[in-house]
Amino acid sequence: MHAHLQRMGRYNRWANQRLYDACAALPAGEFEKDRPAFFRSISGTLNHLLVTDRIWLDRILGRPFGGGKVDDRPFPRLDDLLPEREKLDREIIDAVAAMDDSTLAGITTYRMMTSPTPRQVPTALCWLHMFNHQTHHRGQVHDQMSQTATPPPSMDLIYFVYEEMA
Repeated sequence: MHAHLQRMGRYNRWANQRLYDACAALPAGEFEKDRPAFFRSISGTLNHLLVTDRIWLDRILGRPFGGGKVDDRPFPRLDDLLPEREKLDREIIDAVAAMDDSTLAGITTYRMMTSPTPRQVPTALCWLHMFNHQTHHRGQVHDQMSQTATPPPSMDLIYFVYEEMA
């Protein structure tokens, strides 16, 4: 499991880099443009991922909740969001690497933002959820980008594996 989660951390960074590079090529205004999407724009969706990754990382590492809501947009501009994403992706990779098997086999206890009821979830599943959540919303950004003149990048896990094995 540990090796798999380490690979998922590297894949997460790789997919984010590809997606952010494509976003940098968007025509002016397309990154922030309102769209029929849950978080209303590419910017909104990528900010959601940054905010929720921080929430999950804090939960997994047992840090206090840093505040904020899942629809916050702390960095509406790509130029401001990109360095925060790169920093967080590095932190995720480092945090997974620092986990040992007993910690991964343990339980993460946290409270959901919408309920005071404590939740107890296997730590490895919390990591898997975080990576799956990233993939889900990157797919939404991929769809939003397909509505622009800038083609969205391929972010399939298998392409990352091919590159990593080369």
